[in-house]
Amino acid sequence: MFKDITPLLDDADAFRWAADELADRFSDTPADRVVGVEARGFILGAAVAYRLGLGFVPVRKPGKLPYDTRSVDYQLEYGTASLEAHTDALAPGQRVLILDDVLATGGTAAAAVELVNSGEAVVAGLGFLIELGFLSGREKIGVDADCPVISLFCFGGDE
Repeated sequence: MFKDITPLLDDADAFRWAADELADRFSDTPADRVVGVEARGFILGAAVAYRLGLGFVPVRKPGKLPYDTRSVDYQLEYGTASLEAHTDALAPGQRVLILDDVLATGGTAAAAVELVNSGEAVVAGLGFLIELGFLSGREKIGVDADCPVISLFCFGGDE
């Protein structure tokens, strides 16, 4: 089941609502940076970082970042993949919000969490525009129960 977010991005009012809603839901969550996961997570993450007055860190596929990187490999439904971040993008102890467009099986989100933790930063929360609840990805992310995981829309789940 594919959920296309481009119509939302094309509608200025809907896009503003989504970015504001995610920012509002994290407004009481202490954070130092927003991590956006390639590629649509960049769009939401950058908008939320701007709104919250935080720095933005892109997490990308291998070979796309121009500086020294750390990486993490993870399983997809159809194979393996990797994510990378600059080695100096996050400092130990920094609190990080991770943003992406869709939470499906949880593999990409779990890899982003692992990447943040590998730099000794702390995941303060995760936000998604859409969650495919029937895939149970939320259960696979690997964060503490007190870490907020927020989805604006959920299809086929209890959230």
